[in-house]
Amino acid sequence: MKQGIHPEGYRLVVFKDMSNDHAFVCKSTAASKETIVWEDGNEYPLVKCDISSQSHPFFTGKMNFVDTAGRIDKFKSKYARHLKKNEAAPAKEETAE
Repeated sequence: MKQGIHPEGYRLVVFKDMSNDHAFVCKSTAASKETIVWEDGNEYPLVKCDISSQSHPFFTGKMNFVDTAGRIDKFKSKYARHLKKNEAAPAKEETAE
């Protein structure tokens, strides 16, 4: 391996899948402000994930619909406002002379 390009400071971190509450511990350099007390009684940094091998369709064999924090609803409301703006403003007709 090349020297000087790999991060320093690997430590045990808990990764938690927010879609199904599956959690696991592994070494990482990921930064986190939250901590959690793990099953062994020790406190570890907590990194929240939207999807993991326990919820990903490739590993589970079934399709899951994950709407994290209402992203789809936010997109639809933002797009609806855009459509209303375009409908309210009359389109300028160009005349060929």
